[in-house]
Amino acid sequence: MQNIYPIHAFKDNYIWIIHNNNHAIVVDPGIASPVIEYLHTNKLQLSAILITHHHNDHTGGNAELLKLFDAPVYGPMHELISTVTHPVREGDQINLQAMSLDFTVLEIPGHTRGHIAYYGSNPIKRLFCGDTLFACGCGRVFEGTVQQMYHSLGKLSRLPDDTLVYCAHEYTLNNIHFARTVDPDNPKLAELEVTMQALRCQNIPTIPTTLALEKTVNPFLRCDQPEIMDSVQNYTDKILLTPLDIFTELRNWKNNF
Repeated sequence: MQNIYPIHAFKDNYIWIIHNNNHAIVVDPGIASPVIEYLHTNKLQLSAILITHHHNDHTGGNAELLKLFDAPVYGPMHELISTVTHPVREGDQINLQAMSLDFTVLEIPGHTRGHIAYYGSNPIKRLFCGDTLFACGCGRVFEGTVQQMYHSLGKLSRLPDDTLVYCAHEYTLNNIHFARTVDPDNPKLAELEVTMQALRCQNIPTIPTTLALEKTVNPFLRCDQPEIMDSVQNYTDKILLTPLDIFTELRNWKNNF
């Protein structure tokens, strides 16, 4: 049996630990100490570390973990991360035998130039996507281009609808607030806000979300839909001809929200 546990780190990061009774995989350990505590408390052996991109709040714990555990560190081939032992790229397959887990690597640049995601479908469809797709939102474009981010989100949205999405930050309520500003007549957003507020009042994560849900509430995945197009054009007072144009202005809107 596999479990996934979220470790809260810094202000709003999630470090994901996938484990069975004996072994664990850690995704984006920005800090080591709470990971070490969890592993020791639950008598787990670290079998692998998965890194989505080079930012320190996703990699900062690697060196300390490697002092205690002999584990491979998978990370993006196109980014310089000194602790990565197994650089991976689009289409690579990662087989983690101790956990009976397989992941496919997806290149999803935009937030950073070499950002990757890990998609696994055995036994449950799961996506670990770092800072690219968030619940009801998407990551900022720091190093890549807006066009790259748009295409990366499109790639992720073509995965099966029942895919569970594990992003790396608790941004959901803020993202819903923005989405309701863009799409005020969407009843699913109003319902979602109530549900997510209740979870956060109990300090329960709003993650994972699902791709099926995101396709109904996330404005960044709906830039070809009339209600989003009209809202963005009204906000910018521009004639925008393509979904990419809409996405570009929507991301700028969110940057200044």
